This record gives sequence, structure tokens and C-alpha cells, in this order.
Amino acid sequence: MTKREAVFPANRHALYEAHGYSAAIRSGDLLFVSGQVGSREDGSPEPVFEDQVRRAFANLHAVLAAAGCTFADVVDVTSFHTDPENQMATVLAVKADEIGGPPYPNWTAVGVNWLAGFDFEIKVIARIPPAGTDDGR
Repeated sequence: MTKREAVFPANRHALYEAHGYSAAIRSGDLLFVSGQVGSREDGSPEPVFEDQVRRAFANLHAVLAAAGCTFADVVDVTSFHTDPENQMATVLAVKADEIGGPPYPNWTAVGVNWLAGFDFEIKVIARIPPAGTDDGR
């Protein structure tokens, strides 16, 4: 049985302790990243939607980096939106800035009615590259 290992970024935000969850779990060569929201270090949300989305991606990048990954290692994305019809143009613009070009990971977007005070959340699964490999990133 593969042992699971918790992964946290260097500057953990307060939500991990407040709600009792890990930023990510490493299991074998897979990294399962918990939903990242646009929270400041104290756990409060960014008030402007685009800034909240950008901060969610920044939080995601920090978690990936803590496991030795980049967005190039991401194979599966799920995002949650409180008002998809009005938010998707902003999310897609930020996504284009953040994830680079093809090949793109698969992506599922889900409309929800509550995200604990946030309006956007993103979670991913990534394959952790072997140590010491040069995968062209």
C-alpha cells in the first residue's frame, strides 16, 4: 500500500489549520491538491473577483512547487464557480495567463451556490516528476 504524505507550501494560509485539511497529498507519483481559493494568508478572501482568481492560482502554484511540480505536471483540473455565467470570461482570461499553451490538462467546471465566502475554487491532480529529471520545463 502506498503511503500518503501531506504537502504544504512554505507560507501556509490559515484555512488549512482552521478547517483541518492538507494543502495536498502525495501518494506514489501522484499529487492530489485540495481546492485552492483566493485567500490571503489570514484566510480572508480577496474582495475583487479577478484578484481572487489570480490569488487562487498563486496558492495553487505554491502547493505544486512544494511538491516539486509546476502546472505542466497537472493532468486533471476541477474548478468551482458561484456564478459561472458571469465569471467564466474572467476565469478563462486568467487561466490563459496561468497555465500556458497546449497540451492542456482536462478541466471540469462546476457551478455551485456556496464556497464559504469565496467565488472561485480550483483543485488539481498532478503527476510528480521523478527527482533529477529534466522534462523540458
